[in-house]
Amino acid sequence: MSPSAENYDVFQAIADPTRREVLRLLAEKELPISEITSHFPISRTAVTKHLHILSEAKLVSGKKVGREKIYQLQPEPLRELKQWLSFYEQFWNNKLSILKHVVENGENSVLKIVETKLNRQEE
Repeated sequence: MSPSAENYDVFQAIADPTRREVLRLLAEKELPISEITSHFPISRTAVTKHLHILSEAKLVSGKKVGREKIYQLQPEPLRELKQWLSFYEQFWNNKLSILKHVVENGENSVLKIVETKLNRQEE
């Protein structure tokens, strides 16, 4: 499948640091492509390709104003990303709780936690 025929999702779109920076810029205000390009050491053509991917993922929209195209952020698709991340939040919260316990109670407390979990698995 050619890149122009490919549909991009939110995860693919935000995978690139340049596209994440474009989203950050557009979160502040609507911008023409010339102003977006001025923030990057890449060509206008390269920025246009990034904007195309963001458009395919429905993260940005563009409208013609005179000779320039003005882009704006469409944050709704980021909800999918937020939902996906929130599922893993409890995993990290659990790990951080263990770390907090270790820091507050010393290294031996980790051994007690591991022993307790192993004992529960054996039962």
